[in-house]
Amino acid sequence: MDLSNSSPVITDPIGMSQSLMGVLPSKMMPFSVRPGGYSGAGGAGVNVSRRKIEEVLVSGLLDAMKSSSPRKKHNVVFGQEDLPEEDPAYSAWMAKCPSALASFKQIVASAQGKKIAVFLDYDGTLSPIVDDPEKAVMSPVMRAAVRNVAKHFPAAIVSGRSRKKVLEFVKLKELCYAGSHGMDIMTSSAHYEHNAEKGKEANIFQPARDFLPMIDEVSKALLEVTSGIEGASVEDNKFCVSVHYRNVDEKDWELVARLVNEVLEDFPRLKVTNGRMVLEVRPVIDWDKGKAVEFLLQSLGLSDCENVIPIYIGDDRTDEDAFKVLRERNCGYGILVSQAPKETEAFYSLRDPSEVMEFLNSLVRWKKHSL
Repeated sequence: MDLSNSSPVITDPIGMSQSLMGVLPSKMMPFSVRPGGYSGAGGAGVNVSRRKIEEVLVSGLLDAMKSSSPRKKHNVVFGQEDLPEEDPAYSAWMAKCPSALASFKQIVASAQGKKIAVFLDYDGTLSPIVDDPEKAVMSPVMRAAVRNVAKHFPAAIVSGRSRKKVLEFVKLKELCYAGSHGMDIMTSSAHYEHNAEKGKEANIFQPARDFLPMIDEVSKALLEVTSGIEGASVEDNKFCVSVHYRNVDEKDWELVARLVNEVLEDFPRLKVTNGRMVLEVRPVIDWDKGKAVEFLLQSLGLSDCENVIPIYIGDDRTDEDAFKVLRERNCGYGILVSQAPKETEAFYSLRDPSEVMEFLNSLVRWKKHSL
């Protein structure tokens, strides 16, 4: 990644969405195609076409919501999803994406003589998924594990939450933070090797800064239109907006999808993606968690694959962008946090935050013994 010459802003989102409309299946559609971008010969025909397009978009968004947000039983004690039954499909998936704990010796063997950099998602990785996003707190023992990791390795949190919010949850200044799916990055002067301004406490990179007024407007609109849907909540994550439907009755999911799509009709420079029980409204720019990881590696002087092993741990679809970057670079390992088989670009898997903590503690013990 060339930090001086690359621009993440896509100047023609309408044209791009039109070109992809016929290629991606509805459940994989990464953003809404705006009906206003199409035209026809007659007014009536245009209105019919627009209605059809709207129905396709809503249907596709609903399919994506269902496929990425399966209803599962939860462990009452730990707040975690129950483990899947040991069946052939799960065993086959584990053969392709084995446990990072069981493969720990193999992972650290590849890191001999190299520097490990650790990247961590927050929700579902460092904290369990909970019904109320505001209560996704980090346990003291997990915080201690992350603090120890940051003492021994360059480390960063890469989250869909706003940088401010995830910093409030983690409460550790030893790390770098990339909020809003990597669109709001802060690296401390202690980590930043190329800091020209001595004494500066932090370096901020925000590739979507120009979208802030638009995001603020959309956040208010979404808050208003979803206020009548029981269980729906809107979270302003500064450079993106999250519409949570975890507590919404499934019969109302279509209404959520329709309202989100209607709001975005007036904002062709924004797109909607789906995560675990959440719709994410984001700027249409060439930037994601994968690009954020590349930026951090280069900013921290860690982009040399011959001497650095990046490890990225995450549980959501948006983390796949980071997994893909590591796989395509043939550099480092993506670790998916999941208790059920999923298509993934990750090399390894962990079942839940408790296994993430065990893996992090193992890394620290290995580092101490190797000194």
